[in-house]
Amino acid sequence: MKLLFARIVTNDVPALTRFYSELTGITPSILNDVYVEFHAIGSSLSISSQATMDTYGACATTPRANRSMVLDFEVDDVDREFSRVREMACEIVLQPTNQPWGNRSMMFRDPEGNLINFYAPLRKPPES
Repeated sequence: MKLLFARIVTNDVPALTRFYSELTGITPSILNDVYVEFHAIGSSLSISSQATMDTYGACATTPRANRSMVLDFEVDDVDREFSRVREMACEIVLQPTNQPWGNRSMMFRDPEGNLINFYAPLRKPPES
């Protein structure tokens, strides 16, 4: 079994596509105006319209209703990303914080309210 995609369902595919393109720096594969894919090494994110899910997905989704899933992105520098994301007018949920498990992380919401975590392993000083 392989997990190939995480998919976000929205009523505004173009707006969410612009957001994730700016956020990730990835140019999406635009298959049509109701479905796009962002491909990265080892992972993919797709964005689908609610209308498509109504037609082909048994009306099983509700945009802007997610409060239980987190999209995690490893980044080089959480503090630098915090400055960039804050300028994108995102709702910041957690300012850059050192976590007890050895990561520095921040959390924010995309325009649909989905939670995103940017994290980086804390750098350990070289052992002598």
